[in-house]
Amino acid sequence: MTVTSRWSARKASIENAPSVRRSIDWGTLAPLRIRARMAAEGAFAGAHRSARKGAGVEFGGHRAYTPGDDLRWLDLRSLLRHDHLLVRQFETETDRAFRLVVDATASMSYRGSAAPASKIAWASVVAAALARVAVRGGDPVGLEFLGGTLNARGVSVGGGRDAFERVVDSLEGQNAEGDALASLASLDRALGALAKTARRGSVVVVLSDLIDLPPEAPERIAAIATRGRVVVVAQVLDPDEATFPFTETVRLRALEGAATVETDDTARGRYLAALADLKESWRRTLMARGASFVSMTTDEDPVDGVRKILASIR
Repeated sequence: MTVTSRWSARKASIENAPSVRRSIDWGTLAPLRIRARMAAEGAFAGAHRSARKGAGVEFGGHRAYTPGDDLRWLDLRSLLRHDHLLVRQFETETDRAFRLVVDATASMSYRGSAAPASKIAWASVVAAALARVAVRGGDPVGLEFLGGTLNARGVSVGGGRDAFERVVDSLEGQNAEGDALASLASLDRALGALAKTARRGSVVVVLSDLIDLPPEAPERIAAIATRGRVVVVAQVLDPDEATFPFTETVRLRALEGAATVETDDTARGRYLAALADLKESWRRTLMARGASFVSMTTDEDPVDGVRKILASIR
């Protein structure tokens, strides 16, 4: 059976290859904290001036206290009035909060023979390094997941060293599970609240392979790039997915869904053409809304991945 155009725009694994774990395959990348610090220092330190310093800082409301928040911003009066802790928030005309979204669906667990780790592990290093860059520059950072283990929660927006630690803890506790193509629910969970709460000047970075997301995903993600927000979508592919190196007949099975196909000598050309079309479709949709698109593979140095993303923030 030849590869159809629909399959060639979907992720696959070799059926007779070693079983792919749904939990994170860290490979040679762990420990995450050390890798993230190295990538951040190697790429850039302090991407922006603080959104919470200098003239023009205004009170922006309250939110519930999260362990690790800076105690200087606790509103003690709210404790007396409401019997629970609230944190005072401040904003300027441009709030440089980093809002990270990491794809943790099942297909992100794939790791080919040329990659040092799975896609979710590599994306986690880049995400944690971006969090490190943010907190070093005095900017707040938050984290959301697309798919993944339901009990592995994201991280509410916060600043300081504790914010970086919470991001790393959340990434380390995540597993690659779920099928985003089957339902819009996981996409809505990741993007719904973010689209409502991200202020003008916020930087939203989405790390995903993009291949198995719902058809509505490009427009929904691009729509976040309104009201002065900066959106960067970073496609993370395994080298196998980027080049399709298989020259003999192999059987492929989807990591999301139950599809299974056998390749023939025409599969590579069709696959690469469909992948190129997919990238161009995402790029056009994002650029139409002022968002940016970058592509990277997991055999690259994560430092280069961080640099690509930072270079796209304008």
